[in-house]
Amino acid sequence: MAAQEPSPPSSMESNKPGFPKKILGNKLEDKHLCNCCHNILRRPFQAQCGHRFCSYCFNRTVSNGPQKCNACIKEDIFEEPTSILKQGCAFPDNAVRREVESLSAVCINESCTWEGTVKEYEMNHEGKCEFMIIPCPSCKERIRFSEQERHNERECPERTLNCKYCKEPFHFKNIKAHDEICPKYPMICEGCAKKKIPREKYVDHIKLCSKFRTPCRFHVVGCDMSVEKEKIHDHERTFAYEHLNLLLHYIMGMKVSMEGLQPQGLEVAGHKLVELQQSLRELEARVSQLSTTSSGPPVQGAAASSSTLSSSSSSSGPPGPPASAALPPPPTLPPTLSVSTSFTPLPSSVGAALELQLHSEKTKVVELGRRCTELEVKSGTFENVVCVLNREVERFATTMEASNRQHKLDQDKIEALSNKVRQLERTVGLKDLTVVEMEGRLREMSATTFDGVFVWRISDFAKKRQDAIAGRAPAMFSPAFYTSKYGYKMCLRIYLNGDGTGRGSHLSLFFVVMRGLSDALLKWPFNQKVTLMLLDQSNREHIIDAFRPDVTSSSFQRPVSEMNIASGCPLFCPLSKLDGKNSYIRDDTIFIKAIVDLTGL
Repeated sequence: MAAQEPSPPSSMESNKPGFPKKILGNKLEDKHLCNCCHNILRRPFQAQCGHRFCSYCFNRTVSNGPQKCNACIKEDIFEEPTSILKQGCAFPDNAVRREVESLSAVCINESCTWEGTVKEYEMNHEGKCEFMIIPCPSCKERIRFSEQERHNERECPERTLNCKYCKEPFHFKNIKAHDEICPKYPMICEGCAKKKIPREKYVDHIKLCSKFRTPCRFHVVGCDMSVEKEKIHDHERTFAYEHLNLLLHYIMGMKVSMEGLQPQGLEVAGHKLVELQQSLRELEARVSQLSTTSSGPPVQGAAASSSTLSSSSSSSGPPGPPASAALPPPPTLPPTLSVSTSFTPLPSSVGAALELQLHSEKTKVVELGRRCTELEVKSGTFENVVCVLNREVERFATTMEASNRQHKLDQDKIEALSNKVRQLERTVGLKDLTVVEMEGRLREMSATTFDGVFVWRISDFAKKRQDAIAGRAPAMFSPAFYTSKYGYKMCLRIYLNGDGTGRGSHLSLFFVVMRGLSDALLKWPFNQKVTLMLLDQSNREHIIDAFRPDVTSSSFQRPVSEMNIASGCPLFCPLSKLDGKNSYIRDDTIFIKAIVDLTGL
């Protein structure tokens, strides 16, 4: 029957390399060193070639397949297959482990005076030394382990605070920027001097505040005074003349601007048209008068030829237009026509005078006709100018309408962008809440252990105990811890004023099994021994209680909810031991330790 291969160490045992050499208080021997990391062996494994390795170093070496033993090569004793390292070829060397764990050890951190064995160093001091230098996870500053909480709460520039007004979280470095946008930030009214007005209600307040100073309604025309709302009517009555004067100047300026848009010749053209109409009416009257004058009776029985000439000129000839042509010349008598001898012939001087007068009138009519023609041309020109101006006005109106439409589109676009900005602000707020939640989970994970050993530091003990006595917070839960990375998930529950039979007289401490992601891979019910301790900070007398789970109790079955019913010690520690001066409370802080026996896991 083949020999059973030794089981590999759990993930809890194999996640660290060897101990640093400086922790040994006595002389270091080579047999205590790992042949891989060359530090002091942690959970030593012995390969079939005889060399020893830390369980972490061995598993890391063979994780990529079989490897040659470097120690055998260095010592020139390499031979196959003995010197080939692979899974299943090594076993835990418990004898050397006990020998290493019994060696004297000291803390390597400066100013720490701790002394003990390697085993005590690993269980109680490694990673928990208050003098250990660690980097702050937020600002990366190197600080002591004992100062981590104070640094996170008071000094870290990247720490998260909650606004005392709106309760929203923000980074300490952004405190001024948050105050500028905080909707609950208290404002002071500049009018009535009322204090503590939330910023989100400030606008509504100043709309109703009678003492708030607001610009005068005539500020658009030049009044630059700010007046209290309740005195605005008195101001308008007192400065009515000044306001009307400013308004007049404003309107005159608008008029000048409008005249700059419309040509000044438009008004002149209107006057010219009126004058032309009057001139035309006068011209028509003048022509009618001239026609009447030329057809009057002859002097001293003038010859019939003259009467006939005038009559022919006024009746038989076609009537000429008053503004375009002169009167036609009188028709000449045919040579066969004989003049009647019953009329006395006119003297030659009178006939010449009539001829001159008629010629003069004809000249005036021709001049008037020419002037009428010119006025018609100018009238047509002015009509064209008016048409052009009307088209310009229509074009300007069209442009203004297009500008108004564009302005409305721009306003709609601005409103859409504003809505988008508000939506983005809400999204950023949700992201900030997610970041805060993730930071809380990271802080909880940083306090989690995976080796079944958990130390719970409870600060502000006096305040939290008073809250428990008053009933505000009777119980407290610790962060979760595990027996291994994929092991049982557990936490502690403490009643600082007692619970059940211990209420008011004892400190009650309970153990809680929680639902984990790997519960399907574990053995149920939970059956590991649990040790609970209240640590004496002088390391003299710890208060210890231990129990093995009752496998029939529902408290240790596989959880079907977030956590099972707590089970533990309602009479864990008398409260009288914590009164007065004692070594369990230092700096208003106590330490609770839980140890889960990993045997059989």
